[in-house]
Formats: sequence, C-alpha cells, structure tokens
Amino acid sequence: MLVLAAAFALPLAWLVLSSVDRGATLRTRVPDSVTGENFSAVWNEEITFTPMLNSLLLCGSATLLTVACAALAAYPLSRLRSRLTRPYLLTIIFSTSLPITAIMVPVYGLFVQVNLVDTMYGTALFLAATQLPFAIWLMKNFMDGVPVVLEEAAWTDGASGLQSLIRIVLPLMGPGVAVVTVYSFVMMWGNFFVPFMLLLSPDQLPASVSVYGLFGNYGTVVYGQLAAFSMLYSTPVVLLYILVARRLGGGFALGAAVKG
Repeated sequence: MLVLAAAFALPLAWLVLSSVDRGATLRTRVPDSVTGENFSAVWNEEITFTPMLNSLLLCGSATLLTVACAALAAYPLSRLRSRLTRPYLLTIIFSTSLPITAIMVPVYGLFVQVNLVDTMYGTALFLAATQLPFAIWLMKNFMDGVPVVLEEAAWTDGASGLQSLIRIVLPLMGPGVAVVTVYSFVMMWGNFFVPFMLLLSPDQLPASVSVYGLFGNYGTVVYGQLAAFSMLYSTPVVLLYILVARRLGGGFALGAAVKG
C-alpha cells in the first residue's frame, strides 16, 4: 500500500515542486529557490483566462444538460417495471464501451452537414451525449434507493410524476445527484479529443486543448510553466469536489421521511 501510495504521490509532488522551480525538469526535486515566475508567465488572457472560461462554459453547460437528461431518463427506468428495462440498461452500458476515436469520424461528418462544427453549443451537446449513458445508469441506481411510498403520498395530493421527481425524489437523492454531477464534469473537463476535433477557432478552445500549446517544437517543453498551468487547470475540479463533499458524505436522509 505504501508503494502504491508513493506511485500516486510522486507525480503530484513533481507538479507542485516544478510549478515553483525556475529550472524545472522531469526530475522530482526540491527547488533551490521558490519562484512565482512560472505562474506569472501563464497568468494572462491568452494562455489561462480565455481557455479556462471556455472550459467552464463548455463543461458546465454540458454537465447541467447531462444531469437533467439523466434524471428524466432514469426516473421511468427506476419506477416502471418492464421486461425491456434490463436489455435497455445493458444497451446503455454497452454504448459507453465504444472508444471515442471510433465514432469521431461519423460524428464530424454529421456536424459538418448540420453546421455544428466550431460551435460551443454543438460541442457541449456532444460531450453531454457521450456522458449520458453512464450518468443514466448511475442515476437509476441511486433513484432505486428512494422509497416509492413517498411519491404515492404526493400523488394522492395531486402531484404529477414530474413534480414528484423534482420535489421529492431528487432532493432525497442529493448525494447521488452530486456523484453524477462531479463525475460528468470531471470527465468532460479532462476531455481533449472532442473539443480538439470539433472546435477550430483559437478563441473558443478550452484549457484541455490550449495546454497543448505549452509543448514547444522539437520536443522542448517549459516544464515549470506546464506545471503551473496544470495547477491552475485542476483548481475548478478541486473546488467542485469541496463544494459537494458534504453532500457526498451525508448519505440518504430517508429514515425520518418514511416514518412520517
């Protein structure tokens, strides 16, 4: 376990130490003198601000769309009993195993035909579609843990299925929604291939693609600036996890609700 922990800790240590090292290399070492020059070099609109804003807009909108669609799709799969439910879920899981490189050629051709190439909303739609199958599976499993009796009481009072989903099911499965949200956002945030293929304008590229510009010609890399940019690039994901950490550890608060 200690060896495994060291294998994971060593790259993180290199990232932190190299970001403040003027002469950073691929070796993990304590810098002779701590400097902020690497952060100053990447702390500008062209390298960090615009790509990070593009990433937030792209991944944020795609995550919201994924969570909303996953909740609407998982609700009937969780509540309705049918012989087609299991085959449908297995088909969803199978679709997640398809490599993204295998479907990008037909997707790019389709995007050209419908004029969605080099559009932020088109790329967000495709990112949401790639994460939707696994999000539906996760959401359905969490939704199964919410007792149907709570919804039946709401139906007796005249609530519709959509109202019971929004006002009863989703609030009670807060940790599940948080898991789906964090997972979808993290997977989209680190996606390089999709925006690299579908976005052409430099001013629309997200940070996952713009980081490629820190690799120079002929294999030359400014490792200190690369590490500094990577630290900034990982900040939104860390902050998102901190914001939902309480929800992740809170569990389902169903005991009192069922007793009531």
